[in-house]
Amino acid sequence: MPLRSSGCFLGYPLAFRVTMNRPLSKVRAWFSLLIAVLVVPLVLQAADPTEQAGKEPSDDIAYIDNGRIRVGVKRSSGCGIAWFSAGANGRNLVNHWDRGRLIQQSYYGREDGSMWDKQPWRWNPVQGGDWKGRPATTLEFKLEKDSLHAKTQGMHWAAGTELTNVVFEETIRLLDNVAHVHFKFTYSGKESHPVHDQEIPAVFLEPDLDTLVLYDDDQPWTNGPLHRSKPGWPNESRKMTEHWAAYVDQDGNGLGVLVPAADLLTCYRFGDGKREHGSCSYFAPLTRFAVTPGRVFEYDIYLTAGSVDEIRTRFRRITGNGSSPK
Repeated sequence: MPLRSSGCFLGYPLAFRVTMNRPLSKVRAWFSLLIAVLVVPLVLQAADPTEQAGKEPSDDIAYIDNGRIRVGVKRSSGCGIAWFSAGANGRNLVNHWDRGRLIQQSYYGREDGSMWDKQPWRWNPVQGGDWKGRPATTLEFKLEKDSLHAKTQGMHWAAGTELTNVVFEETIRLLDNVAHVHFKFTYSGKESHPVHDQEIPAVFLEPDLDTLVLYDDDQPWTNGPLHRSKPGWPNESRKMTEHWAAYVDQDGNGLGVLVPAADLLTCYRFGDGKREHGSCSYFAPLTRFAVTPGRVFEYDIYLTAGSVDEIRTRFRRITGNGSSPK
């Protein structure tokens, strides 16, 4: 990978490239070799491309971990959920490439003349920040051993303005292999917005989790066959009459999200499925309502990782169709 530093080009320090292309005396050659051995590692360390590219600081993601699952929120992105893994050593399944790619709250209102890049957009408060990378403001944050609470200021995704009349709250608790998340949206503005589909929440996962699994028939929790598909681009719609969906990999393992308040979702997959930053797997359970003055909306979601059978069994128990989750 090319180093992002003024003194480097195509992966080599500029001074070292000169020594490879110009005749030198033996003394100068040995001196150049010494410089390469002693100095180049320091240059490479200082020019770490991930740091130059704006990698979050090491303490930016705050974790809670009960030994079974680990959940992390990104402090610089409105405390949106940026990490979910099975155990401390499991790989992260959440895609958090930018301020929009997290598991986070997002709502929609009227068309307001805002633009997302070159696309006409609408009033769209989100938890993480705006599309240009400006972070949302965290108002409160409390971290305990197996729970956390955050309160953040809404940010207009397209316009990049802080919405002082929108406050998001998020409380996460770990229950064995399941994370229980309570979201709250409070709107204190005076303007009324029309009825619109609302993401509850937006869910972005790593692209190798390429198969969407859910139950879409009319006899939920009867062990009926599950529907498996690979969504395309742009958005597609699905029913989820057991109120959950999961993206899984080629081995049938992945992350599931239960949203008791939703029985429909929108979904897509972007990119070629490789794990470069441009690709992702997305879905959002949906509900419909109008954001009007004084509107407060609260809902719960549950997250778990594992095989499809493990995910479905844990969610069955949470919904009252079985015993406590394991």
